[in-house]
Amino acid sequence: MVVLILERAPTSLRGELTRWLLEPQAGVFVGNVSAAVRDRLWEEVKCRLRGGGAMMVHNAANEQGFAIRIHAQAARTVEDFDGLQLIRIPAGNADETKIDEQT
Repeated sequence: MVVLILERAPTSLRGELTRWLLEPQAGVFVGNVSAAVRDRLWEEVKCRLRGGGAMMVHNAANEQGFAIRIHAQAARTVEDFDGLQLIRIPAGNADETKIDEQT
């Protein structure tokens, strides 16, 4: 299983990805492809992104059962803690995750 999330991606790149993956929501692609196809798609995304950001989550033989790849200007980063991949949200984006306590 592969999940690919694009931010500010060219329409032509999104169209190319729909040949291999489904796009249930704008910029979100899901599918089940071989590791070779997955890696070639990732290389294509990195080459054609032009200023946007990309995140790929795919099956892997590790404790979590998946791996995360991030390229370019994605809003979040992946941190590896002794083989455990966690997402770091930059301090400037922390306000997006706060729950409004007044409601």
